[in-house]
Amino acid sequence: MTAIDTGTTDLLAELRDDGVLVCTLNRPDTRNAFSGAMGAALGSMYRLADASDDVRVVVLTGTPPAFCAGADFSNGAQVFSSPDGTTSERPFSANPVDPPAWRIRKPVIAAVNGHAVGIGFTLTLHCDLRFMALEGKYGIVQVRRGVMPDAMSHWTLPRLVGLANAADILLTGRTFTGAEARDLGVASRVLPADEVLPHALEVAHDIAVNTAPVSVAVSKRLLWGTFAMSPTEVDHAETELHRHVMGAPDAREGVMAFLERREPQWSMSVGDDWPDEWPAPEDLL
Repeated sequence: MTAIDTGTTDLLAELRDDGVLVCTLNRPDTRNAFSGAMGAALGSMYRLADASDDVRVVVLTGTPPAFCAGADFSNGAQVFSSPDGTTSERPFSANPVDPPAWRIRKPVIAAVNGHAVGIGFTLTLHCDLRFMALEGKYGIVQVRRGVMPDAMSHWTLPRLVGLANAADILLTGRTFTGAEARDLGVASRVLPADEVLPHALEVAHDIAVNTAPVSVAVSKRLLWGTFAMSPTEVDHAETELHRHVMGAPDAREGVMAFLERREPQWSMSVGDDWPDEWPAPEDLL
């Protein structure tokens, strides 16, 4: 396991030997309340993950006992001061992590090991999978604080839970349990808090070892891209991407590994074998 310097103690990062990059929100004295440094560092780690073939999967979690309590209220009412102020070196954006997890070509798993409120919850909606603590308290509470939901949640949440459930969550600002997160469809799986991270790492390891890097990358890009595509466009994109991976070395290796009952040895990489006809990563990042 290799520690990676994120430039701040607000976010810790370690790359495991199996290619799983673990990013940990780390402000335990504030239940990992979100900070600008945390957001900037997380965006940098997402960029690193997209560019490095050493990274196969990202797991995002929080230092126990919470995932992220949301905004930092240590400065009182000034927490939501005007975005036109001069307190930040970066221009204001309602989405403080650039790029969001859904833009990168590696799977991102949110191991939500405790409370996730406000931006602490909306950031999980960027991820591909969400494993959530049964004991956790969840909510997008911004309308109860005089502001509004952020981090592109008006785009991500309706696609996960439907318009009616998204309206319930966004417009009431109410909190709900892990069991309800599962019932709403926002949680991929709900487990006891101390099992969330181990389960996420187990799934991440399985992806890193048993799935072909390019296959996963093109599937993820198309999965998120279909939100703006017609059925005909999806059919065309699937066909073109099939042409890219079929007959390639990993397609042969995947079949032989299955037949020989062994772990696959993938030779293709996202960095070297990304399809030319698909948007270049730099165009999206």
